[in-house]
Amino acid sequence: MAVRSQRARVRRKSAPRKKGKAGQAARGRPAGRAADPARVRAILKGLDQAYADVTCALSHKNAWELLVATILSAQCTDVRVNMVTPELFRKYPSVNHFAALQPAELEPDIRSTGFFRNKSKSVVGAAKKLVQEFQGRVPDTMEELLTLPGVARKTANVVLGTWFRKAAGVVVDTHVHRISRRLELTRETDPPKIERDLMRVVPQEKWIDFSHQIIWHGRKVCAARNPKCVECNLETLCHAADKTWTTVDIHKSAKA
Repeated sequence: MAVRSQRARVRRKSAPRKKGKAGQAARGRPAGRAADPARVRAILKGLDQAYADVTCALSHKNAWELLVATILSAQCTDVRVNMVTPELFRKYPSVNHFAALQPAELEPDIRSTGFFRNKSKSVVGAAKKLVQEFQGRVPDTMEELLTLPGVARKTANVVLGTWFRKAAGVVVDTHVHRISRRLELTRETDPPKIERDLMRVVPQEKWIDFSHQIIWHGRKVCAARNPKCVECNLETLCHAADKTWTTVDIHKSAKA
């Protein structure tokens, strides 16, 4: 009995060492075989075939309108935002008109997008900063965009990629979050870490299109609940645990 207890203690002490670097690598990098360059190329080819000419679904005529629409799209559908923005931009035609407002004045106009108080502060705050520090123009660098109220990497990436066609990163919204995990392009759950993984495995020249394509794929086929796997042209490349139909092995770790 004494020998067994001693061995048990040794095993318990040894266990943490086995997790060490290997465990950190598994958590901090895309799934090994699943993120193989040839497999990633096949995924990108499938997306190109299904969504050749897609772009951002938010209606806009300039960089400022896109910035506002993207801020409003947080926790809200693009469809709803597109219902709100035409009248919003008719009422306030320029960034200077928004900068002249107090947040409370904007709240009734965007109430239906949800979280309207915080969004009002962000939109008006961004407008004021643009007028005061950027001559009323939306900057075209990640560093400058991130200084604007209400703007984090997702919003900045949308504006940079869609309007300026600058691939500074990968947009990680709810669709990209879900599908990149189902496709085992990342094991992460935190958006900045998911973005870093995707920037490693997706070629930079595809970052902009990849984001748009995955978002459209999420809307049309790869829904959060009951994905239409039988209609999916990526089905043979997907081993997600929550597939509704499959011709390939399931990987339990491939979860949305």
